Amino acid sequence: MFAVIATGGKQYCVSEGQRVRVERLSADVGDELSFEALLIGGQEGSETRIGTSGKPVGQVRATVCEHGRAKKIEVIKFKRRKDYRRTLGHRQQFTTVEIAGIELPKAPAEKAPAKKAAEKKAPAKKTAAKKAPAKKAAADKAGEES
Repeated sequence: MFAVIATGGKQYCVSEGQRVRVERLSADVGDELSFEALLIGGQEGSETRIGTSGKPVGQVRATVCEHGRAKKIEVIKFKRRKDYRRTLGHRQQFTTVEIAGIELPKAPAEKAPAKKAAEKKAPAKKTAAKKAPAKKAAADKAGEES
């Protein structure tokens, strides 16, 4: 079973038992979390269910494993021949979560399509009025003189 969750402004495709690094969450190690914003979910070989941002398809349960900081990224600015150098560094904070389970509600039974009362015919297309061909009086006179 798989699902796509949204957290920290990013989307992650997850499955049960998988460990995922997400943006830093304000939860202690060992806490249980649930991600409500489930966008897509389904099982291998079955129908995939797609939700919207206002109405999630299901719920994903996860456990916080650890908090940490990623490797340092160095940002270097310089301008040649100007004696200008600046060095900055950044370490992004993350939280590692382990996906404990994915819960999808059962699909509702499909209803039979309603019968149409009467099919409406498409209105007939209007044909454009044909224009009379332009008279070639000048061309005819030139032909007679020769």
